[in-house]
Amino acid sequence: MLNPKLFFNNLKKENIIFFSGVPDSLLINICNYISDNTADNAHIIAANEGNALSIGIGYHLATKNLPLVYMQNSGLGNIINPLLSLADQDVYSIPMLLMIGWRGEPDMPDEPQHKKQGRITLELLESMEIPFYILSSDTSDEEANQIIQEAVIYAKDNNSPYVLLVKKGTYTNYILKTHIRSDSTLYREEAIKLIVNSLNDLDIVVSTTGFASRELFEYRETLGQGHKKDFLTIGGMGHASQIALGIALQKPNRLVYCLDGDGSILMHMGSLAINGNANCDNLKHIVLNNGSHDSVGGQPTVALQIDLKSIATSMGYDKVIQASNKSDVKGALKELQKFKGKVLLEIIIKKGSRSDLGRPTITPYENKKAFMEFIK
Repeated sequence: MLNPKLFFNNLKKENIIFFSGVPDSLLINICNYISDNTADNAHIIAANEGNALSIGIGYHLATKNLPLVYMQNSGLGNIINPLLSLADQDVYSIPMLLMIGWRGEPDMPDEPQHKKQGRITLELLESMEIPFYILSSDTSDEEANQIIQEAVIYAKDNNSPYVLLVKKGTYTNYILKTHIRSDSTLYREEAIKLIVNSLNDLDIVVSTTGFASRELFEYRETLGQGHKKDFLTIGGMGHASQIALGIALQKPNRLVYCLDGDGSILMHMGSLAINGNANCDNLKHIVLNNGSHDSVGGQPTVALQIDLKSIATSMGYDKVIQASNKSDVKGALKELQKFKGKVLLEIIIKKGSRSDLGRPTITPYENKKAFMEFIK
């Protein structure tokens, strides 16, 4: 296994001193180390993977040096355009290192949203003509040092991206020391319980990927309610609110709730403008904001440093509310039920989840079938 500190120092030896990316659970230990050991102007946790790649391009244009851009392999979809239309040898020919967590690796147990992406990851890289090396728990620190050297030489000699593809369990443990401050005493799971308890029988729920959908699923299990009322968006981070909008437009007589996260909101923030200007008055958009990528390790987002209320208002939402304690959340949820129009409720929460939190025990297809039957 690779020691995050040694790996980081080996990157520095090759003058890889600038980092940008979107955190990944397989890369959690190296991402945590990077977060704790780089200055603000040397590490940017981007809104999405395409943005991270573009930040890396800007860094190279300004310094001639190579950046390291990190992501989960689901983010390959988000970087295909800037990778092939900007960084590629046939266009601007930008040298850089990409570090990609290999979720859904064939013959490795993983969640359903990662299976297809994991199975075709190597083919995608090959079809994009991007060279790669696979790092695993069998890779020694000395071998990794040599791999980094060779990757940097290739990237520089060919003015081309080079991928370090990282298998599960490659890095030894490193606990994030960076503290994310939130004045709220409310955890996301508590907020989700309050939301579910406020719903009417015909209300529709679309939940974002990660802990939010997992906690929603478990609470429905506890209540014995089944899962037909919820579309669990277990993949496609950043797209839950647009799925909810698509439903709300076609079901004007039903209230449609979107349970979103701060990382998800930031990933595709343009969706707020579309939601706010859509011709519907039944969309109830709830953002659970703890200022972190909680589901993949807790690295910080900028969501607690921005004024989401003002942003949503300027984007056209009819009503915007913020709450950070149990009493205020209950009151806000009553307003959501009564108000006719597009509402955004930002709930400020604490970072963290139960250590024994489970995962959905139904397949995405089963969820879709039951959900469609409920809303028809």
